[in-house]
Parts: sequence; C-alpha cells; structure tokens
Amino acid sequence: MIVSVKKSTPAGEITAPASKSYTHRAVLAASLGKNECRLSHPLLSADTKSTMEACRLFGANVEEKTNPETNEKIILIQGFDGKPKNPEKPVDVGNSGTTLRFMTALSGLTDGEVVLTGDESIQKRSNAPLLETLNKTGAEISSIQNNGCAPLVVKGKINPGVFSIDGSMSSQFISALLLVCPLLKENSKIMIDGELKSKPYVDITLEIAQKAGVRIYEKQSAGTKNDAGLLNDAGIFYEIPANQTYNLGDYTIPGDFSSASYLLTAAALIPGADITMSGLFPSAQGDSAIVEILEKAGADISWDKEKGVIHVSNKAGKRLKGIIWDAGITPDLVPTLAVLGAFSDGETRITNAEHVRFKETDRLKAMAEELTKIGAVIEETADGLFISGEKSKGKMKGAAVCGRDDHRIVMSLFIAGMITGEMEIDTAESVQISYPDFFEDMKKVGAVFETKQN
Repeated sequence: MIVSVKKSTPAGEITAPASKSYTHRAVLAASLGKNECRLSHPLLSADTKSTMEACRLFGANVEEKTNPETNEKIILIQGFDGKPKNPEKPVDVGNSGTTLRFMTALSGLTDGEVVLTGDESIQKRSNAPLLETLNKTGAEISSIQNNGCAPLVVKGKINPGVFSIDGSMSSQFISALLLVCPLLKENSKIMIDGELKSKPYVDITLEIAQKAGVRIYEKQSAGTKNDAGLLNDAGIFYEIPANQTYNLGDYTIPGDFSSASYLLTAAALIPGADITMSGLFPSAQGDSAIVEILEKAGADISWDKEKGVIHVSNKAGKRLKGIIWDAGITPDLVPTLAVLGAFSDGETRITNAEHVRFKETDRLKAMAEELTKIGAVIEETADGLFISGEKSKGKMKGAAVCGRDDHRIVMSLFIAGMITGEMEIDTAESVQISYPDFFEDMKKVGAVFETKQN
C-alpha cells in the first residue's frame, strides 16, 4: 500500500494505543500460568496476534472478546500451567522478532521437536546469541539456513544452570530466558556479557513477571581485575528460583510511548499544532523519554503523570533545536528522532544506536537514505546519525520514499510528510505490526492523506 501525505496541522484529543511490548509479555505470562487471566486494553496488532497464535499452538486457550460494559476488546487466556505441549505444526511468527525469541526459549520446555518460522524479513534477523546460549544448556537448536536465522528447529529440553548471553544485539534474548527459567526444576542464573542494550524492555519483562507472582532478582556483579591489574566493568546478572508458578490474573495493558512518539513529535514540530494524548502513565518503558527529548529540544510539552495525559502544542510556530541523544535504551525512538533532527535548528546527534541495525531493517541506513531523498543533510555513522537541521532548512520537500516494510520507518516518514507535503510512502501496510489504527488516528487529528494499493 502507498500512502500520499499532504501538509497537515494536527489538533485534538486522542488516546494512545496500547503497548506492544507489554501485550507480548502479558500474553505469554498468562499462557504460562494455570488460572484464567483477563487482559484489558491490549494491543491487537499483527505482532501481538502472532504471540497469541503461538501460545495457542503450545496449548493455551487464547480468546479475543469484547467487554460488554465498555465495548472494549479484551483477551481471555487459560494457560497450560508451565507445561507447553508440542505444537502440531510449525509456529509461524510472521514479522515478530519478539514472538520468535520468546517461543524459541519456550520450545525448550517441550518433549518433542518444534519448528519456528516467519516471513522473509524475520528470516534475515539473527538469533545467534540465543541459540548459542540454549545449545550450551542441553537443548538442540539449529538454523535450517545455518546462519542463526529462522526457520529454527528446537529439540531437547533446556537444563537449569548458568546462562551467559550477549546483551548488545537484542534484549529480547534476555527476556526470553527470564520468562522461561522460573519454570525449570533447579535454580538458574543469567549472566549478561557486555553492555545490556535496550534494558527498559528487560525491565518490562521483570515487571510483568512480578505481577504474575514470579520472583527474579537483578544483581550487579563486582568488578574483577584482569592480568594487567585493571578493574573490569561490573556486569548485571539475574538469579531465578526454580519451580515457580505464573498467576497474572486481571491485568490492564498501559499505553505505548513508542507509538505515541510520532504524533507527539509532529505536534511539537508543526506550527499551529495542538495535541492532547491520554493513556500515558509512568511505566518501565524507556521510550517515555520522548517527553524529555522534546523538552530538551525546546517543545511546549507537559505531562500530568497522575492522569496519564500529555499535551504538546506549537501555537507560536517556533522551530525546535537540535540535541545529542544516546539511544542505547531507546532504540525504537531512533526513526522519530531522525525526523525531529531534520526539521530542527542546529545539529542533532544520535549515538550508541548500532543495535538499531538489527531490527526489521537497518534503521540507521534506512532513515539516512530516505531523509536524504527529501533534502535532509544527514550522515550515517557507525553507531548513529548526524543531522544538520541548519543545512537542511529551506531545502526539505516531499518525495517518493520507501518504508522498507518497517512500521517505524513508515510512521516516522509520515510525520515528515505532514511537514513537507507531497510525500509518497510505500509498504504503508506495515503499520499493522505495532499500530493498526495509525491511519485512523491520524485522520482523527486532521492529517490529510490518501492510501492506494500498489
């Protein structure tokens, strides 16, 4: 699908979509338990539905229902009590990397052979650190393509013990282990090698586990001296008691700051814009940093944390200023920040973001190339982006750009199109992955656009 975006000034009140990250984890935690759970305000997107269907294949009863009192969607889940059955067919995760990583670890609790696959994009995303770790613990996991990517074949059970895993590529590997280890027969320890990137996503996993009555202890190891007598950096590790039981019960999914970032940024950049967004309460989400980022850039923004309401406006028509931002714990904000920098004065530097290259597409390369097409002066570095809003000023104009089949690329370019006008973005259907109501919500606040099938 192609979306053609014209100059638009967003205004009005809107509710933030539910969190994709929390929905994934809540669905799995509920499926791992015994008692029936009701998840309110879930995100029903392509990715979360992949997790729901995968949990069904492992034996959970997962149903979409409508709350008769509020007319809102809910998910009812009767779990398999920590004893997943062997799926009768391959588990197709679609485009969801989270689903693939979580179900790979879950497969190590079954007695038989499990095959996990996904779409063309997912078959290019490496899972090597997770496979290497699990293969050292008794499970036999192989990549059919011998490249660490799906399709994967899982045989044999995971044994408890000490798990050592690289933390620099994806936090999803760590979250997968954290969710499965409490069900093992003996205590386990997960040691993180190197820097733990995207740690807030691990914190979300810990929060959901705690809500489900599961105990996981995060600790900091003491530094040790190497041969030269220098003190090595201390590292994070997790201790997980054995034989635990999940019991999530009724749970309400919080709003999603990653998805909210697009409209909040548009309202901060576009002269005359005025947006109030509700459903955004404090949580473990690292992307709540979008509020701090916009404040730092000079936006007129306020957040009532008790009411969960964020208000952003640019009635004065002022331009924001460039910032320096370390994206180590906020990788999903990088496409949004690239657009913010392109339309702000001065220079914007996005650093510590090399892990963004391992998403649905290489997002650093994608944003550099696509924003260049519309006149941005932007340089791709090894671990980030350097954007000269000053040199881009007055040169930006709409163009035909490629969404790369990546929901976050499409939505960030849509915001750019609201500023430049005459923007055509392909693969626009990919918004279904994390924000299925994106176009509907944009229309509600006054965005002017048309969609057509390519």
